[in-house]
Amino acid sequence: MTAAGYGTWKSPISSQLTTASGVDLMQLRTDSDPNFSDNAYWNEIHADEGGRYVICSSDAAGNIVQWTPKEFNARTTVHEYGGGDFIVYQGVVYFSNFKDQALYKQTSPTATPEPLTDTSKSFRYADGFFSPKKSRIFYVREDHEVVKQGAKEPENTLVAIDPASKKQSVLVKGADFYSCPRVSPDGKKIAWVQWYHPNMPWDSTEVWTAELSASGDEIVPGSAVKVAGGTDASGQDLSVLLPSWTANNELLYIGDQTNWWNLYHVTSSGHVNLRPVEAEIGGPQWQFGRTSYVQEPNGGSRIATSFKSELGMLDTKTGSYQKIDTGFESHDRMGWTSAGSLYMIVSSPTKFPQVIRVDVKTLEVTVICVSMSPPVDSAHFSIPQRISWPTSQGETCHGLLYKPKNKDFIGKPDELPPVLVRAHGGPTGAFFSALDLKIQYFTTRGFAVLCVDYRGSTGYGKLYRNRLRGQWGVLDIDDCRTGVDYLVNKKLADPARTCIDGRSAGGYTTLACLTFTNVFKVGVSHFGVSDLEALMEETHKFESRYLDTLLAPLDKGGREICRERSPIHFLDRINCAVGFFQGDEDKIVPPNQAQMMYDAIKAKGLPAMFVLFQGEQHGFRKAENIQTSLDGEFYFFGRVLGFEPADKEIELPIVNL
Repeated sequence: MTAAGYGTWKSPISSQLTTASGVDLMQLRTDSDPNFSDNAYWNEIHADEGGRYVICSSDAAGNIVQWTPKEFNARTTVHEYGGGDFIVYQGVVYFSNFKDQALYKQTSPTATPEPLTDTSKSFRYADGFFSPKKSRIFYVREDHEVVKQGAKEPENTLVAIDPASKKQSVLVKGADFYSCPRVSPDGKKIAWVQWYHPNMPWDSTEVWTAELSASGDEIVPGSAVKVAGGTDASGQDLSVLLPSWTANNELLYIGDQTNWWNLYHVTSSGHVNLRPVEAEIGGPQWQFGRTSYVQEPNGGSRIATSFKSELGMLDTKTGSYQKIDTGFESHDRMGWTSAGSLYMIVSSPTKFPQVIRVDVKTLEVTVICVSMSPPVDSAHFSIPQRISWPTSQGETCHGLLYKPKNKDFIGKPDELPPVLVRAHGGPTGAFFSALDLKIQYFTTRGFAVLCVDYRGSTGYGKLYRNRLRGQWGVLDIDDCRTGVDYLVNKKLADPARTCIDGRSAGGYTTLACLTFTNVFKVGVSHFGVSDLEALMEETHKFESRYLDTLLAPLDKGGREICRERSPIHFLDRINCAVGFFQGDEDKIVPPNQAQMMYDAIKAKGLPAMFVLFQGEQHGFRKAENIQTSLDGEFYFFGRVLGFEPADKEIELPIVNL
């Protein structure tokens, strides 16, 4: 090993490697007719194709084919975040196309997709479900035609679509949001989730059921009933999600009645918690199409579950639970075929996300598709440690610590490493220990990385998740600040080289930490919020009332709170360098926020950098932009902190330096 200054280590992980060597795995499905085939289907993001979403399939032997033709992009933008992009029934793929947001039908990997809905209408579709009994597809539809006609926001409904005639029927409307339309095996009932402003899916949601007409094109009048959710007897919010039906037409759903998202079975005697544990099954429904449990096909009694990312088999007849060791730590987005194949997307701190098949009889694991196969020795990888530290108000915060790691280098004995604190988005999100080259990019160059699951994060129960209510811009800042203090006190980080970055809501936490604390020397915001009031007034429908809960409604003290906690109003407090990366088509955080912040910091004479990416939305999907934002951030840190990177991949204009 060579002793060298932290930040100057030569890394085998280039920014090009993080995009060119693989794909992002998004959604996974098996055929809605589990007896039709033993295939798995999934969606990939191809960064080297401009962030195009491509549907792929594989048989149990691992023979992979791509479905989505080059001129198509299988991605929906319902709620702007999308998800639930496609479904499969008897070998036919139905998907949303990004360009026109219409639904298309594709009968084989070589067939040309045919439009199933009107391509001229501003309708978006997500989270579909095919009912064989009704020969209908049931979708969440987001109607933007009404906005053209003067409505303040799009209208969300549940619709039934006849794939033969292409006729659409609105089944349910009136709530602000819907998800998970699921029809019972006998075709007689439909279940769904609905909620209203200002709630988000992890606040107060409701599971409803209703009887379907013989055709499936209507709800039987008077049959709709709320099954779960809303608030409990004490007035506490209940978050319920992901309903599904058992083989005998009984309902399952996930609920947080016990403080933890657990799995419930609705029986004649009540709602039975199938596995009462202090662990979460599922997570915040920022996107459609994520599945954290799946039932055995054809009337079987077993349910494959992912409690706290652990794969297990729950038997509803015996009540037994069996942990299944796959060699991975995270299991999500599952599908189960009649041939005994349990497919899912998995990851671990030492293995990239991949699609695997578990033989439910032998529990043998077969790798079907690996998202990345970069030529990097695993000895370079930093394995995260789960740590906790004391924070404000006598409470505890949690996170993942990645120490500097490179098999060819070691730090100088009299030097401590720089630290990059990372604030996740949401802010109702969390960090996972999946192997991520974008984190290893920093650790292999000699940085420590602290990923902060600040109060408000999911995975720690409802009480922890709800701590950020009214406290965004307070507790998240405290948790990032005290995280740095903890590392400095433990001699794990150099107090003179403290950095922070974040995306979206994490970008806001980044800017707020730079504004309201003196802990950080430099920070970078990726499409982050600087003006909370502008965000409340300008953002899209899904999050338009989110800050009512995180801060307060504008007409009930929210404007004052927004001003008190918005970095844009306190530029006199910023005394460090700040960089910005932003997409010019961002509908969630408008690009003018980054521009205003940059202009003000520039005028103050502080080092600043601003990069605006053409054709990018909320989150960067094009390979060249992902690379620029990664290399550009590291370049910015090096210039500000005074170290020379071993590989100067890029030079970007920095003012006042």
